[in-house]
Amino acid sequence: MSGAGGDGVRDGWVDACAVDDIETEDVIEVECAGRRFAVYRSPQDTFHATDPLCTHERASLADGLVQGDIIECPKHNGRFNYKTGEAKRPPARENLCIHPVKAEAGRVYIRL
Repeated sequence: MSGAGGDGVRDGWVDACAVDDIETEDVIEVECAGRRFAVYRSPQDTFHATDPLCTHERASLADGLVQGDIIECPKHNGRFNYKTGEAKRPPARENLCIHPVKAEAGRVYIRL
């Protein structure tokens, strides 16, 4: 697999970023394998990934606020549970797509 930027794919998993690239209870946007993802680090130190844009008006969730298991969109304050993708507060009504994630050897991998 490749380093940051995640160009390499092995068994469906792509290298997205370093574990240390994401602070606890935060989100970053990454691009790997020609796609963009929002990657989250929960207060429980687990990693999660969703599509990068709010389903309401396509604002970048990486600019949003993470509190617990919730990401709040910076544009109109819609909320989602980033672990399940569930839309939790209007104006967001459509759920986010979530993607399997694993952390190994200091790296975060997303399954395509």
